[in-house]
Amino acid sequence: MDKTWLDLDGDVVVITGALGGMGKKIAQEFASQGAQVALVDLNEENLKAYAEELASEFGVKVKSYVCNSTIEEQVDALAANVKADFGRIDILVNTAAILKFSLLEDLPFSEWKQVIDVNLNGYFLVSQRIGRVMIEQKSGRMVHVSTIASLSPETYSGAYSPSKAGVNMMSKQMAAEWGQYGIRSNCVLPCFVKTPLSESFYADPEVEEGRKRLTANKRIGDVQDIANAVLYLASNRSDYTNGHELRVEGGFGIMMGDQVPKPGGRKEYAINSRPEKKN
Repeated sequence: MDKTWLDLDGDVVVITGALGGMGKKIAQEFASQGAQVALVDLNEENLKAYAEELASEFGVKVKSYVCNSTIEEQVDALAANVKADFGRIDILVNTAAILKFSLLEDLPFSEWKQVIDVNLNGYFLVSQRIGRVMIEQKSGRMVHVSTIASLSPETYSGAYSPSKAGVNMMSKQMAAEWGQYGIRSNCVLPCFVKTPLSESFYADPEVEEGRKRLTANKRIGDVQDIANAVLYLASNRSDYTNGHELRVEGGFGIMMGDQVPKPGGRKEYAINSRPEKKN
């Protein structure tokens, strides 16, 4: 990716969930563009190791911060420490999230609250505290990793879809209120992406092939696809994009009509309907 086009060189980016599959790739891509990176997650040893790896490979400043995004005091400390260490905060990327499968009628309230707390409340706390730094600067860019499941329910996944739908609206509200301070807030909505957490789904060839058929691109996405979208929205190339939801899902959302059965199959029905076929 051309550094000069995105112009992220020297920018300070904070990435939550930095040890997750998406988080690690996103951090790597920012570092490759010359950005200074603040890695945020819960495992101190692994965070430090990844920070050292990125700094060594790309020659940029990378620091690690242990923070539970649902605890106010820790998030306050995170915002203060990153600003003290780097002098400013240009970009925030929220990726930290959890998913717990359950039928709604069997879902313990404690699990509902846990998912809402991590996926929505955590995004809000980090965005609010870092948003205050950006308001003071009169500039900033936020990208929140949401999901296509925020637009329609991911059945039997408990609070996951409601929590991510909340992220979408939170992002819009931040864009609406903070745009006057030079701050942009946008969401990336992935679907059918292979990550360390989802790889087990694709161990079943029928699942992978079935999901491929549901996309216009006829392939499963990977973390590079998501990182590309995040970096675009975090760069000044998207300067007039605010409060947007960018779907990165291979055309999944336009394929409902293609799933409706026709005699012999949809493509075959069209071919066999041509007048020349009847001669």
